[in-house]
Amino acid sequence: MLKEAIRPVWAEINLSNLDYNIKNIIAKVGSEKEVIGVIKADAYGHGSVKVAQVLQENGVKTFAIATLQEAVTLREAGFTEKIIMLGLTPDMYADILVKYDITPVVCDFGNAKSISEAAKAEDKVLEGLIAVDTGMGRIGYLPDDPEAVEDIRKIAELSNFKIKGIFSHMATADALDKSFSKLQEERYIGFYEKLKAAGIQVPVRTFANSASIMEIPSVHYDAVRPGIILYGCYPSDEVDRNQLSIKPVMSVKANIVHLKKVEKGFSVGYGRKFIAERVSLIATIALGYADGYPRPYSSQAKVLVNGVTAPIAGNICMDQCMIDVTDVPNVKVGDEVIIMGSDGKNTILADDIARATGTINYEIVCAFGQRLPKVYVK
Repeated sequence: MLKEAIRPVWAEINLSNLDYNIKNIIAKVGSEKEVIGVIKADAYGHGSVKVAQVLQENGVKTFAIATLQEAVTLREAGFTEKIIMLGLTPDMYADILVKYDITPVVCDFGNAKSISEAAKAEDKVLEGLIAVDTGMGRIGYLPDDPEAVEDIRKIAELSNFKIKGIFSHMATADALDKSFSKLQEERYIGFYEKLKAAGIQVPVRTFANSASIMEIPSVHYDAVRPGIILYGCYPSDEVDRNQLSIKPVMSVKANIVHLKKVEKGFSVGYGRKFIAERVSLIATIALGYADGYPRPYSSQAKVLVNGVTAPIAGNICMDQCMIDVTDVPNVKVGDEVIIMGSDGKNTILADDIARATGTINYEIVCAFGQRLPKVYVK
């Protein structure tokens, strides 16, 4: 794997597992619902182009991203599917939306007007989604804003901007207590009914994220937006995992690049946090916190080497870390180390690293995906 990865450390992306996940998601929501593949942040670190290919093969016709550059990357790779820009696009970038045929999300007439004018200049009509803030507090019209419906009516009258539908986002769908999600659902329905009563056409409703795909079928509406579940991670520890079978798509692996025998009392790493309590064997791998391996994980971190669990020795450095492999049989330079993944007997999940560092599995996979070379397997 060393030559293919260019570095002696890599993120291994299992496309067969991705295929398994999207098939199960489609089966869960039913073929009559559109599935919007959320592949922002380079597909949560998994590589947006390769992920988009697998989704495309499974009939996904719409992708969702978070930055214009992510959309441009997909277009330049040859994808012609619809691409939704989940965040707001400032007026100054309206021409990029038009050039690359990106579906914007808007919550302001002035912004929609700028996009319409940019589309008119190119003799195009751009579809867009209206954002409603049902409780996320991020972007969107407030459902009880007395001026919202009139503002959207003006958007509906624009010559080169067509309202495709309304968009909102769940804040606590991954919690055991679904009471706030129910409130968000009621606000969403109420806002939708206001628009209908005002004669504003709203062809598509999209609300459901990963957790609500699993547990809140009443908000599946016309289109659902799976994100983290595409990549084989559950949204939280509170969701019912029996609702959906998924497999982890990303593993992180490395080769041992250096091995040394040290005496009792020898210290390893910044701050001398590891002091050998016996004659020890210390291995080095070329993975550090700049690659997404969290430094706060150092004291609890374990890896898999030759079928044995081994602890990280000392603090994780920026580009390297050391492992106490004293109890690993037949260890040698070049041996494979599993940082995240499974050896068939032992498993280290993104969830395990996240719990140990006080974060979420989303952050772990995204961070690993930023600098590590990706190796795709089936």
